[in-house]
Amino acid sequence: MKFFTVLALGSLAVSSALSAQEANDDDKVWQISAELGAITTSGNTVGTSITGKLDVRQELEQWSNQYIVSAYFKEDEKTDADGNTVTERSAERYLISAKGAYKLDTEHDNLFIIGSHTSDEFGAFETYNTVAVGYGTRLYDAETQHLDVEIGPGYFSGTRATGESESGLIVRGAAAYNWQISESAAFSQTLSVEYGDDNTRTIAETAVTAKINGAMQMKAAFLVQNDSEVQPDKENTDTQTSLTLVYSF
Repeated sequence: MKFFTVLALGSLAVSSALSAQEANDDDKVWQISAELGAITTSGNTVGTSITGKLDVRQELEQWSNQYIVSAYFKEDEKTDADGNTVTERSAERYLISAKGAYKLDTEHDNLFIIGSHTSDEFGAFETYNTVAVGYGTRLYDAETQHLDVEIGPGYFSGTRATGESESGLIVRGAAAYNWQISESAAFSQTLSVEYGDDNTRTIAETAVTAKINGAMQMKAAFLVQNDSEVQPDKENTDTQTSLTLVYSF
């Protein structure tokens, strides 16, 4: 499955390159945002958590492409039975994904392919790979708000901490709502559901951003990830609350 995911990500890169060759320089539009946040605590509780994300979007004449790389880890200082101070890693998650959407004749309608790989040392799955294809459209379009949805079949493969591997067909649905509240503030809500016989993974993020200057923003977000089937020693739901600086260019 890892080879299948890499192949899908590679095909997206190839499609971007071919599209770029057909487009003039003036037609290519890149939107890149990088965000980083860190929290360090001391006193009764000592620890550090860091989260970062790189979101790259490319709008071509016939293709709309998106590439995401994100990471999150957390370390805590604890005292062991001998009274020694030790550092323990309590969270470590990495995600890489690529999506290519071929634009249809009707505005906002597209056919997409998406591939992703997640490595989560402490999650329900240590590795989780997905590939999906489908149809996307815009259900609601107003001056300051819009709602995009997509649905299609796919395939997943995952490895649990026990070394047990799972794979199978899935149905993937996703929605993204964006509201430009004012010139300096925006609200976003994303939701994705990957339904399968062995497991259903649901990821939702609620975020509010406030512009600091032309390129810098402050972002407050709440992320929820739920897996329907987990091991007895694992929780079904993981949450992450973050406050990050976002630089867009």
